[in-house]
Amino acid sequence: MPDISLTTVVLLCLAAALAGWIDAVVGGGGLLLLPALLIGLPQHAPTYALGTNKAVAITGTSIAALTYTRKAPVDLRLAVRLGGLATLSAAGGALFASAVNKEVLQPLIMVVLLGVAAFVVWKPRFGTTVDDRAVTRRRRWLALAVAGVGIAFYDGLIGPGTGTFLVISLVAILHLDMLTASATAKVVNVGTNLGALLGFAAQGTVLWKLAAVMALFNMAGGWIGAHMALRRGSGFVRAILLVVVTALVVRLGYDQWWS
Repeated sequence: MPDISLTTVVLLCLAAALAGWIDAVVGGGGLLLLPALLIGLPQHAPTYALGTNKAVAITGTSIAALTYTRKAPVDLRLAVRLGGLATLSAAGGALFASAVNKEVLQPLIMVVLLGVAAFVVWKPRFGTTVDDRAVTRRRRWLALAVAGVGIAFYDGLIGPGTGTFLVISLVAILHLDMLTASATAKVVNVGTNLGALLGFAAQGTVLWKLAAVMALFNMAGGWIGAHMALRRGSGFVRAILLVVVTALVVRLGYDQWWS
């Protein structure tokens, strides 16, 4: 990495660690990691930041997914099906990324995020208790369509808030508590990251050496975040969710009107 200073590498590694922690708890680590890469790599085209971000993020997400599936009540069969479908959908989204009009989509995303935040605040028990209602086959198919196709395609297309959208959709559709939803979302998020990464790698826009160093810190952050979420439960995940959603809205608003 001869064209990147040691100070920049250190700061990017710290950002990767914190992003891994955020991703493991509730998703949304890209809110921190992608802007850090864009700022730290001004000499590279933005696509390199996007590609390197995915190469780093998939490592922390994989560690978190492994930790959750070993200790949380995850339906592995459903999670793997969602993750496999998400890989294909995210790769498809990445193919259309260059044609997206972000000036139109960003305000729409902000409205959705504000709606999510309002819903979680007004429904304080949402995702904090286990719902004993049986999950029908129709709801499982709906989860595949929304999480495995729709949200995954969005991750390849744009990306911000993917993990958060996954958690909310899994709670709403499958009646999961926040902790189980976050654990399931990690498996799906591995698929979305993999699909997007394959697209960027095919274009040669991944800084692999930098990504390898940052990945070590991202994995550490993901491991710590997953264990904290498992120890503190759904209430903790819900609180972090609100913080991340608020930060996403602020970030998108800044990009839309002040950047």
